[in-house]
Amino acid sequence: MRVNKEFINRRLHSLLGVIPVGLFLVQHLVVNHFATRGPEAFNEAAHFMEMLPFRYLLEIFIIFLPLLYHAIYGVYIAFTAKNNVSNYGYLRNLLFMLQRVTGIITFIFVAWHVWETRIAAAFGAEVNYDMMASILSSPVMLVFYLIGVISTIFHFANGLWSFAVSWGITVTPRSQVISTYVTLAIFVALSIVGVRAIFAFV
Repeated sequence: MRVNKEFINRRLHSLLGVIPVGLFLVQHLVVNHFATRGPEAFNEAAHFMEMLPFRYLLEIFIIFLPLLYHAIYGVYIAFTAKNNVSNYGYLRNLLFMLQRVTGIITFIFVAWHVWETRIAAAFGAEVNYDMMASILSSPVMLVFYLIGVISTIFHFANGLWSFAVSWGITVTPRSQVISTYVTLAIFVALSIVGVRAIFAFV
């Protein structure tokens, strides 16, 4: 019974990491990338997202609750998981370890980012270009955001590999190797988007 419960929890954890949390990450990166077109473009994109109907319900049930479950169970996995060197090669085990490390970094980064933006907005602050430019004017925060964003993107992209395995999409060793390189390519592509967005605020 315990094995079945853990199996279900892990599959749910994997699913929520892609849908809806992963999709929200991609959407968030796209909105932030509007900063490369200037303050007005970013503010318009951010304002559009703020004006979505049922915004608070969407944030609670589509973003925060799935993210909370994924984060808490992910921390449990990170501190209980062990590398399986007999089944996977060096690269896969390295990525396995990085998945756990970036998971913890992502947890810290997302919590801080929510505090600086969403919680601040609840107390009357306006989430706009000037807010992010002010935050990233500090070299320490700039480095923190670069590490946080890249870690978050890696955790998502590499998590796609685990998702495909967990849900029986990639079953054969060959398909898993191909999936490794596809997810690494996704990591690189989204990292370019994320890093460009950060420097657009500097």
